[in-house]
Amino acid sequence: MKGLMKTNMKIKMNVSIAILLALTIVAGCGSKNEGASTITPSPTPTASATTSPTVSPSVGTTPTPSATTSPAATATVKPSSNPVTSPAASPTPTKNGAIQVIAKPESITVLVNKMNSLPSSYEPTDLVYPNIAFTFSEKIDKRKMRQVAATAIEKLFAGAAKDGAPLAGVSAYRSYATQKSLFEAYVKKDGEEKAKTYSAVPGTSEHETGLAIDVTGSNGKCAAADCFGGTKEAIWLEKHAGEYGFIIRYPQGKAAITGYQYEPWHLRYVGADIAKEIQSKNLTMEEYYHTVPVSK
Repeated sequence: MKGLMKTNMKIKMNVSIAILLALTIVAGCGSKNEGASTITPSPTPTASATTSPTVSPSVGTTPTPSATTSPAATATVKPSSNPVTSPAASPTPTKNGAIQVIAKPESITVLVNKMNSLPSSYEPTDLVYPNIAFTFSEKIDKRKMRQVAATAIEKLFAGAAKDGAPLAGVSAYRSYATQKSLFEAYVKKDGEEKAKTYSAVPGTSEHETGLAIDVTGSNGKCAAADCFGGTKEAIWLEKHAGEYGFIIRYPQGKAAITGYQYEPWHLRYVGADIAKEIQSKNLTMEEYYHTVPVSK
């Protein structure tokens, strides 16, 4: 009997020890899993955040289609290319709704029209008085032109005089404020719709560039008037203006493109190479630059 009791006690003790060992093992496994759950996630995001955006753009590899890498690659590449591909855009607010303000108004070849406006604060820094005859004697702003255009117009006037078609200047540079006053006066006289066919909204006049001039015959007749067309001076300009870097900016039959009626007296300096091409091909600046035609 005693032997049986001892045997039973040994069995119970062995069972108790087995249960205790089992519980210890289970508890130990549980603490390892918790440790793994706190450590594993932290290296994964850190590795992906540091390697993916840095390696992809610099090496030039194709970005992976994951949601995290694509936007990062796009954000790094686009800002650097924008200033190069879109130089025309300007932070200056537009003055006339859809009209775009020109970013480089000082350019000799700048396209100024009803859709492309100079900044209202723009004023050329190199305005001078060209040594040519005008229809008035006062030394005022409308005698001025930018230096490069002034030098060219002196040569053009000399060439015209030599060929028996002497010219006189009518109006060259105008400030934004002057153009504003002129346009408002024309609107009062003829109404806005009619005024826009022959006068520019302030900011969109080529005269504000300092590169344009209205001319007439040396007798002063037909100054900025339709009767100038067909005169020997107008015919000479059509043939020879390009040789001196000027174009007739608003040619006959192109009003639907330029937005203005025929003005054989309005000359614009663009440089000899471009002027000769525009003249030989009977183009407007809008056609030369392949821009959308300007509506009236």
